[in-house]
Amino acid sequence: MEVNKGTLYLCATPIGNLDDITLRVLNTLEQVDLIAAEDTRHSIKLLNHFEIKTPMTSYHEFNKVEKARYLVDKMREGVSVALITDAGTPGISDPGEELVKQCYEAGIPLTSLPGPAACITALTLSGLGTRRFCFEAFLPSDKKEKQWILQELKNETRTIVIYEAPHRLVRTLTELLGALGNRNITICRELTKRYETAFRTTFEDALQTYETVDPKGECVIVIEGKSIQERKAEETKAFEDMTIEEHMAIFEGKGIDRKEAMRLVAKDRGISKREVYQHLLNNDL
Repeated sequence: MEVNKGTLYLCATPIGNLDDITLRVLNTLEQVDLIAAEDTRHSIKLLNHFEIKTPMTSYHEFNKVEKARYLVDKMREGVSVALITDAGTPGISDPGEELVKQCYEAGIPLTSLPGPAACITALTLSGLGTRRFCFEAFLPSDKKEKQWILQELKNETRTIVIYEAPHRLVRTLTELLGALGNRNITICRELTKRYETAFRTTFEDALQTYETVDPKGECVIVIEGKSIQERKAEETKAFEDMTIEEHMAIFEGKGIDRKEAMRLVAKDRGISKREVYQHLLNNDL
């Protein structure tokens, strides 16, 4: 494979085990004109290991907008650029998305070279459902934003994947327990490394374990989603607690016409549309 001038290559790099790098990524890193790295001090170890001498420049969270403009200008001049993160796939929970956005706006060609991603590795290792999942990366530090997200996740039926640092793990597990209730979870640590672990547990049991054991290594928390049956039961109970008029108002408040609103109310409440119509008619509505 030969790289194309004026192109951005998103190159996935190992999340621990250096043997996980792909031949295509190695070839690309050798051939591009410039490598943009999240932390050049970290990435130089990777490049030295594979004897890659391509020049590097830093591209990180604190310079991502300005540096992306610089890199786009370079690519306009015909420079080929490879973007790498500290570990894993660029653009996943890192500043790579800003550079990708600016490339699209500037008409710069780009491609992504698949490889390691901690979220996918943990999901497949978790033993939990993989058909449907959502990725939340690190929960925000802002308390209001975090509470909003936790409230949103409360009724999530898909498997949830969250990143966390070891020193914040207990706090995050406590917050998740409070918001979601006790769930089956798998805590993955040191993925692809010598001491890789996948701890199948629950929020409550995990917190009990970490009372005496200090968590170590970057963590991925994989959380079982709420069962669809449980969610439907909760929604049905909520609908039963409101009047048909209140239920109608929810749909009509969204701009749904009256006939369709009656159909939706009937479906939610497990009754016929005729029963909804008759109730509204009897109440002069």
